[in-house]
Amino acid sequence: MTVSPLVWVLTLAGILALLAFDYYFHVRSAHVPTLREAAVWSCVYVGIALLFGLGCFVFGGTATGSEYFAGYITEKALSVDNLFVFLIIMTSFRVPRENQQKVLLFGIVFSLIARAGFIFLGSALLNAFSWVFYLFGVTLLLTAGNMLKPQTEESHSAQNLVVRISRRLFRTTDDFDGDRLFTRIDGRRMMTPMVLVMAAIAGTDLMFALDSIPAIFGLTQNVFIVFTATAFSLLGLRQLYFLLDGLLDRLIYLSFGLAAILAFIGAKLILHALHENNLPFVNGGEHVDVAEISTGLSLLVILVVLVVTIMGSLFSTRGRTQTAMAHIRRDAAAYLDSEYTADAGERERIFLRLLAARDHINALGPEARKQVKNEADLMELCRRVADSHAAAHAEHEIRPSL
Repeated sequence: MTVSPLVWVLTLAGILALLAFDYYFHVRSAHVPTLREAAVWSCVYVGIALLFGLGCFVFGGTATGSEYFAGYITEKALSVDNLFVFLIIMTSFRVPRENQQKVLLFGIVFSLIARAGFIFLGSALLNAFSWVFYLFGVTLLLTAGNMLKPQTEESHSAQNLVVRISRRLFRTTDDFDGDRLFTRIDGRRMMTPMVLVMAAIAGTDLMFALDSIPAIFGLTQNVFIVFTATAFSLLGLRQLYFLLDGLLDRLIYLSFGLAAILAFIGAKLILHALHENNLPFVNGGEHVDVAEISTGLSLLVILVVLVVTIMGSLFSTRGRTQTAMAHIRRDAAAYLDSEYTADAGERERIFLRLLAARDHINALGPEARKQVKNEADLMELCRRVADSHAAAHAEHEIRPSL
């Protein structure tokens, strides 16, 4: 499919307009999105992506439409897995709940810019050197191998190389000042911890791009489709974060499904590289007559693997138990942190979620209870939160009479 400069300009203008709309109508005024708000706007952004895909079918044909949807679904699944790391980073830095939207929007914008650069660089390399298909294929196979380890809260750490370097380079205040990057203390202009959070998000975005761009190039080499599928998978990611909050820990098998998808696409890339081969030490520099995997089959495999792994995660006792443990640890830390949020409704929400997680662990049978680590510590956290909650309500009832 040949794309005219006008279509490129209109597409870029539309993406920028959506980002501007997101900022001015949702992010500029710091608040905690309600579940309804997150659900409605997640559906809106997914709907826009689906309509664009239908346009690809109508104006580009079946092959182009299939390539777009295969790329969009793969990138969306990878972005959901990346949200877990964003959650750990913001929890580690104690980012106030109201200000997390700004961090996420920054991450989306930075990711778009970084991935656009990788896309055009990758396209140029693939057009100039066919052996780059081998490189991308091997990269995806190695990434798939690394993802076979379960992705739990303990397997991630916000204190990565980027964060450690940022801490050394940037001297920041101890506390946040709303969502500002800079504040004044004793007349001196200083950076807030928000700078470190955004540096950590930017660093992880770059690492994610190294995985996702080879993956989508394994499904299509059409730069317009690669760019738009990637862009639409990122748009709406902020809303999806708040919608899936509470389910991210539960998707315990998603990393296995993504590993299978990346390995499949890696194999597809290597087969394509063999078909286009011109390396002198492989078959004398001649192409190798191998079967190639169609885009339609790729789309089917991606959908089946994702459905199986997501449903398996949601209905597994292990997934629910792991979610309960993660909720107690994070929700207790958030509730006991006076700076986490000033929204009484948000504090009540995490309190009720913590109680539900506690009740789940208490109701486990002997075999399932073996999965629970440090149960005594978890129950102690629940007790501390319950005491704090009771004290807060008692103080609220006394105040009107004073």
